[in-house]
Amino acid sequence: MTGFQDIILSAGARTPLGDFGKSLRDTPLSTLAVHAVKESLRRANLLAKDVDHLVFGNTAPVDHDGLFASRKIAIDAGMPIESAAMGVSRACGTGSQAIVTAAQQIASGHSHVAIAAGGENYSRVPYLAHQVRWGAQRGPFEFVDGLDYIYRCPFTRELMGDTAENMVARFGYSRQAMDEWGYMSQQRAGAAMKSGFLARQIAPIELTGPKGSKHLFAQDEFPRPEVTLEKLASLKPAFRKDGKGSVTAGNSSGVTDGAAALVVASLSAAQRLGIPVQARLLDWAVVGVPAEIMGSGPVPAIQRLLAQRQLKVADIDYFEINEAFAVVNLHAERELGVPRERTNLYGGGISLGHPPGATGLRMTLTAMHHLADTGGRYAIISMCLGSGMGMATLIENVQV
Repeated sequence: MTGFQDIILSAGARTPLGDFGKSLRDTPLSTLAVHAVKESLRRANLLAKDVDHLVFGNTAPVDHDGLFASRKIAIDAGMPIESAAMGVSRACGTGSQAIVTAAQQIASGHSHVAIAAGGENYSRVPYLAHQVRWGAQRGPFEFVDGLDYIYRCPFTRELMGDTAENMVARFGYSRQAMDEWGYMSQQRAGAAMKSGFLARQIAPIELTGPKGSKHLFAQDEFPRPEVTLEKLASLKPAFRKDGKGSVTAGNSSGVTDGAAALVVASLSAAQRLGIPVQARLLDWAVVGVPAEIMGSGPVPAIQRLLAQRQLKVADIDYFEINEAFAVVNLHAERELGVPRERTNLYGGGISLGHPPGATGLRMTLTAMHHLADTGGRYAIISMCLGSGMGMATLIENVQV
């Protein structure tokens, strides 16, 4: 049996998620992350001086401090100069990897109290001009969208949405089933917003508007709970221009900006510092799958994780499986027997959006809150990873 001993998770927070090119496009990513980190510390009744390590997950460095973001965030959040910081990247599992890496630091004795944080501001990803550095000789030259580096498979150069279409074709999923999942995601997100469930994990952030005006950004910007199944059915395929595709903007994850953080500590450090112990990180698994069907990744990742802990699907009280595309969730549901009534009850990537550096953290916060509310014991957080992998983590509620 693999896993960690007495690694606790506590007091997470995140920013609202901003729609692509909208409310957060002028806010530096490090500003968003510092905001999430400070709120996480506040909720844990933890002083920044008592944190010895920060792990920041990010797939797209932006702004002048992008390559040094982890250290910049740590110091700006008030952590001591003597503390350490590092950045991690594991495609769509980057937020979860930040948690795992922080736990590994603690398990190896190199850290005692850490912050796992992550985020993206894809709205700030620049266009690139490769020819400019050495001089374009004559005539026009091309600007390349930096996001193209993120959304294309490194092996086939297909867009990630094309890999979802590959899954549809290979495994026989219908457009109707995918649209129905997208509709369900939007309805669940809308209900979670109305009930205040999502507000519990969100730390509203003050933004500067036109002419210096200030306003509080407090709610996720992407959800469309008013959408109808008829509207979703009318959307054109987003990736197959021959009109024969099934993957649309309505059954795919949204591009959103935001950051999230939570406290990761040894049990002894948590007890010494009075950090509220909410959950334990028990284990994790990462597996490879063919890149052209990367959306199949959660299935073998969850299977391996369950085998490592000698558990079954029926033993898991709640699943968060990232809605990169609805076909990912349909596949996990069919292949694993994951019940829909125990999966993504508060929306997911389709309704809330998917900034990879923050997504795993957001999903973990959601799972922690769900277990605390329901008295469940185990939750699995899983996602597919662009380039052909799947990742899954297992947490245990300690507030039963």
